[in-house]
Amino acid sequence: METNCIFCRIAAGEASAAIVYHDDELTAFWDRRPAAPVHILLIPNKHIDTLNQADAEDTHVLGRMILKAKDIAKKEGVDERGFRLVINTGLEGGQSVNHVHLHLIAGKQLPIFHG
Repeated sequence: METNCIFCRIAAGEASAAIVYHDDELTAFWDRRPAAPVHILLIPNKHIDTLNQADAEDTHVLGRMILKAKDIAKKEGVDERGFRLVINTGLEGGQSVNHVHLHLIAGKQLPIFHG
């Protein structure tokens, strides 16, 4: 745990958050500045700054984040209408907290990205 990391403190129960899910590896909680009616963050409890610092031993927990996001989307009733999963990486990628986190965003029509 990084003592200066707000997400580590949330996962450890040392900072408040509206927790949706918690186990030994993952914590999910409502985003405090939601971009949509459903905006939940999923984090590994283990501190990983960005995806650039993830390695092979993190494969399991990162995969579980995606599958748990699917389960939470179903629980929130947005699985059939659709949802977006986003991981921002680094400053130019829009990452605002240096702890890997997956955004589950749903509940309104989201803009379509064109590549």
